[in-house]
Amino acid sequence: MSLHLLELEDVHTKLTLKTGVVRAVDGVSFHVDAGETLGIVGESGSGKSMTALSIMRLLPRSGRIDSGAIRFKGRELTGLSEDEMEEIRGTEMAMIFQDPMTSLNPVYRTGWQVGEPLQIHRGIDVRAALAAAIAMFKKVGIPEAEKRVAQYPHVFSGGMSQRAMIAMGLTTSPSLLIADEPTTALDVTIQAQILDLLRTLNRDSGMATILITHNLGVVAGICDRVIVMYAGRVVEQGRTEDVFAHPEHPYTWSLLHSIPRLDADDREPLKVIEGSPPDMMGLPSGCKFQPRCPFAVERCAKDEPELRDVRGHLARCWVTQAGTSLNGSVDAG
Repeated sequence: MSLHLLELEDVHTKLTLKTGVVRAVDGVSFHVDAGETLGIVGESGSGKSMTALSIMRLLPRSGRIDSGAIRFKGRELTGLSEDEMEEIRGTEMAMIFQDPMTSLNPVYRTGWQVGEPLQIHRGIDVRAALAAAIAMFKKVGIPEAEKRVAQYPHVFSGGMSQRAMIAMGLTTSPSLLIADEPTTALDVTIQAQILDLLRTLNRDSGMATILITHNLGVVAGICDRVIVMYAGRVVEQGRTEDVFAHPEHPYTWSLLHSIPRLDADDREPLKVIEGSPPDMMGLPSGCKFQPRCPFAVERCAKDEPELRDVRGHLARCWVTQAGTSLNGSVDAG
């Protein structure tokens, strides 16, 4: 049996704060294969970014991986030294952060920043690194690459900065790219260009991508599979087309129904998810979504369901596991 490129098994990450302990990632398991694009969606605070930072071993000082396994190409990452992890981050895994304007160092020229990983991890000289940066700028669609590498980040627009961040992440030809909300601060046209770029790079290089976003339309357009997170847990996962066509968790169902539609009756108010995400230091008993759930039954407040197969993909819900469809019909099987 072939190994997955990346595999998480029952990962628990905790943040120790002055006010208490937060289970930011609570028993998360999933895998990513080479050439695949996996989407992770959920509201702010659902654990998406903390999951990515756990994979990269870039947690804040207050955070630590408490238990579980993270394997990359069959190698367990949680027990590696910082030097060993830096080597993997510099050559085989890369991460694009949400705000490129703060991720790029303002006092260094962009070309130097993009070429620096090659100097550190490949041992090439400054001139060769600059030539590689120019080639990478061209690859990600930055015009006048020879001129742009000599400029400082403040000269770049938001879209150009994001392309520079992608170029930096791809310089060493990683096997895995994690993109955390890569299009949040960009206008719709630039968003489409960035997503098309990621799709092309994924197809041409065989690189795997984890795309973290709250935008379900982005996931529908680019991701092979999707994971839905809530309160640090995976509540649903499966093929994107299956999950979006037939959601089996009320949270996924609610997210999809809260998206504005062009064919909707303009006299009807926009549908919203009632209530607020839970306090991570005072989570409710039972299903963590049940206080906001329009389908909740008595058992939901008492017992937390496990992630189980429901009509072809995984969902953590007593209601659908019992055979009830969220569309109102009952599955006799």
